[in-house]
Amino acid sequence: MTDDILTQQHQAFGATAAALVAGAQQVLDVHPGELPGLLGISDPMLGALVAGTRSRIGNAVATGRLIQLRQLIEDVASGAASRDDIPLALAQIRASTIPAVPGDVTARAGTPPAPVAGPPSGDWPAPTAQPQDWSPPTVPDPGPLFTVASLTYARSVVAQHVPQTPVIRWPLLEQQLGTELWVKHENHTPVGAFKVRGGLNYLERLRVHGARPAGLISATRGNHGQSLAFAGRAHGIPVTIVVPEGNSPDKNAAMAALGAHVITHGHDFQAALEHSQALAAQHGLTVVPAFHPWLVEGVATLAAELHEQVRGIDVVYVPVGMGSGIAAQINVRDMLGLATEVVGVVSTGAPAHAHSFTAGRPISTDVVDTFVDGVACRVPDPMACAVIRAGASRIVEVSDEQAAAAMRLMFAATHNLAEPAGSLALAGALAERDRLTGRRVAIVHTGGNCDADVLLRALG
Repeated sequence: MTDDILTQQHQAFGATAAALVAGAQQVLDVHPGELPGLLGISDPMLGALVAGTRSRIGNAVATGRLIQLRQLIEDVASGAASRDDIPLALAQIRASTIPAVPGDVTARAGTPPAPVAGPPSGDWPAPTAQPQDWSPPTVPDPGPLFTVASLTYARSVVAQHVPQTPVIRWPLLEQQLGTELWVKHENHTPVGAFKVRGGLNYLERLRVHGARPAGLISATRGNHGQSLAFAGRAHGIPVTIVVPEGNSPDKNAAMAALGAHVITHGHDFQAALEHSQALAAQHGLTVVPAFHPWLVEGVATLAAELHEQVRGIDVVYVPVGMGSGIAAQINVRDMLGLATEVVGVVSTGAPAHAHSFTAGRPISTDVVDTFVDGVACRVPDPMACAVIRAGASRIVEVSDEQAAAAMRLMFAATHNLAEPAGSLALAGALAERDRLTGRRVAIVHTGGNCDADVLLRALG
């Protein structure tokens, strides 16, 4: 087994074959004998890869499946994916016909892979062996969550349902901020929020991978649920949504109108999430997480539009709930090789992502206390934290009073209604007004789904 072959495997797959086989066995409970059928290669070929006598598969589809397997192992090991997701994810990998895209690996340039001990005997690593290049449960920067080719396809999927949303300079907003300001109006989508892009891409990915679940289930404060309900209706797949007590009645009604079965449970989003996972196990439903690379890829279509509509953006402000919006901005910025600062904005009453950014690891809070329901995150997703930590410039915290003031300003200056989270990017920019002079600033108006009582509270 030569170091050159190990390096080539790492460059091709993001890890060595021996590490991936051991990871599949230890993390996913997949026996090595099942892997050739899963990947679509022969048993001798996989044995040669593990033994280090062969560097590559030579089949782009099989290589793509191996890369997807690596991602699944990392997600389950880190907690970014539930063990309940493993059967469907493996079925998706087995059915995948998406080839590996050149350059679509997570091996870091200039960082050679750590050496991996060869199998002690026979063709396979010992079940208890821990590969030396295996990632620990704390998630490092996962690297690109999608490729140029896959984002291009996602844009074609989303465009069938979501026309390009406008980006507008509003003079009254610029007077208040003191510099050039562009607003990306995601409140102009068919569900009034940006999340619809992620749901459409997620279900299209399932279709392409040959998976048709009996039903989907997820937890939400509203816009993620509307996204899945909208996409589920388009694909003819039943959707169940769990919301916490006291959730927006207008958002609940909108999800039901799109055909979703809405269940109320728990005092906050985390309680609703845990209940959705229990219901999935009871009824054979497929859980859709609040953060997933496929969701980020769909949301990235808005970031791609933004940078085409406005060139030379110096800084973009994005609300941070579960993280798909800011992760999309970071990945598109990096894909385009731009110098744009990406700044996240959270509520002071839901500071989990701000604390996580400072600590460099996921930090949960016991409670959330904010009327900005769209960012009421108590337990951050580990992968989202890693992406934000690696690619965001900072996280700004704003109070409920600042969010309400931004809602009033958005309405007065543009006559566009913003739900509390939809105003948060503007609130964050206003909080940093002094550092923005002379810079080209963009904000994402993420949604306008605001109940009448919340609007009256903000206007009052």
